[in-house]
Parts: sequence; C-alpha cells; structure tokens
Amino acid sequence: MAMLDIPDKGEIYLRDQCLTQSGVDLNKARARIGFVFQHIYLFRHLTALKNVELALNQVLKLPKEEAHKRAMDALAEVKVTGCAHKYPSQMSGGQAQRVGIARAIARNPEIILLDEPTSALDPELTGEVIDTLRDLAKEGTTMLIVSHEMPFAREVAEEMIFYDEGHIIETGPPSLFFNAPNTDRAKTIHDKNHK
Repeated sequence: MAMLDIPDKGEIYLRDQCLTQSGVDLNKARARIGFVFQHIYLFRHLTALKNVELALNQVLKLPKEEAHKRAMDALAEVKVTGCAHKYPSQMSGGQAQRVGIARAIARNPEIILLDEPTSALDPELTGEVIDTLRDLAKEGTTMLIVSHEMPFAREVAEEMIFYDEGHIIETGPPSLFFNAPNTDRAKTIHDKNHK
C-alpha cells in the first residue's frame, strides 16, 4: 500500500493522489505514511530517542531541537519515555514495538500502516501494544492494521476487511462482521470466537 512493493494491478490512493500512477514522487508520498512492521525494526546502534528522531531529521529535515521535542512527545504518547536513552537490546519486546509506533506517529502521518504489530510478542507485551493502539484510535489516528487480535479489532475498528487466501471475503463494520457475518467463511471465524 505504501508502494514498497509495486503492485501488479489495481490502484492505490492516498487521499486524492494515485500512488500507482507513473511520475508520482513515492518518497514524498511515503513521508505522509507511518509504518510499524511485524518484526520490530529498530536500529540497534541507536537509542529509542535517536530511532524516533532519525526520520524527523533525515526525511522531514526538522531542526534538531524540534525533532528532539517531537520525538520525546511521541515517546510520551506511547508511554515509553523511560526508554528514551536505552538501546533496543535493553528494552522488552513491548517497549521496542511501542518505540516503533512512536517513530511512526512522530512524523504526524496521514495514516499509519501496521502489519501484525503484536505477532512477535508474548501475551503480556501484546496487551501493552494493544493499549497503545487503542489510545491512538480514541485520539482519531487513522490506522490500517493487519491483525489476528479479534477482540481488539472489534473494539477499535470502524471498518473491517476479512481477507483469506488472497481474497477479500467480507467487509463492513465490526458489528456486522461479529454479529451477522454474511459468508460461510466469516461465520466459521464468528463461531470460533463465540464458543
């Protein structure tokens, strides 16, 4: 969706801009998108603070003081200011993933793309990350999240897309998906979650 891989067909729009159209400045478009990857990709040789400041300095070209303030504000928003001067090896998985989220939100993107942000975490750390995402959703942050965490999706999603074996099976608000699924495949998931 952020054109890190170029699609074979279809169109991708970020607001009114078609990203799949030739001649689009993809670097400029990507600067409007936040990324949180499935695996926690923090630079190991940088502290949490420096990981968050990096894109602010390099991509947005912010003055050092402003980048520092925005990075600290983002770390505070995801409740990891205590990790600001720690390296990734000194943090728990949940803390590191929240630093990744801070890195994404510090740039004030129009949308944040999150790919299974809790998949590499144990249940306790998963809860930390889900709480952070829940808070961002309440603030109105636009996020597109790939997740198997059905209770979380039910709580925060405005729109759900059930994707299976490379195909969209069902779309709609969580109330429809969880209470009255239309397809047999979605009903199977519904039944598993209500036993």
